[in-house]
Amino acid sequence: MVVFHLSVGLVLYRKEGDQFYFLLLHYLGGHWDFVKGHLEGNETLEETAMRELEEETGIKHAMILPNFEERIHYTYYHQAQKQEKEVVVLIGETHEKEIVISDEHQDFVWLSYDEAMQKLTFENARNILKAAGQYLGIA
Repeated sequence: MVVFHLSVGLVLYRKEGDQFYFLLLHYLGGHWDFVKGHLEGNETLEETAMRELEEETGIKHAMILPNFEERIHYTYYHQAQKQEKEVVVLIGETHEKEIVISDEHQDFVWLSYDEAMQKLTFENARNILKAAGQYLGIA
């Protein structure tokens, strides 16, 4: 039997002048990625993204931007059970800079587009960042 999971991710950025900075989280598993987590109850994608953002970073104020939705599919095994996961990734902007990471993470960084592209662990996350950069007109 295959277990299916649906999660929501968020490419979060802030601007200082003309410079964009993207938030990456260092997960306990060792990889660098965006905010993400499972839907709960009857949440919308946007509600999940905002809840996960606050839970994982302490950021309470961000704006989800329209017309950006990327999807990632992957398979992994947990306790010898095949898991299928789909992550729907949105994009958001914040003016908050201070982060209080959750116990799911060991660190965070705000990086320029090029630095974030280098730091992200997984190719699918780099593809999402590339799509976000194109959406924002910086890639």
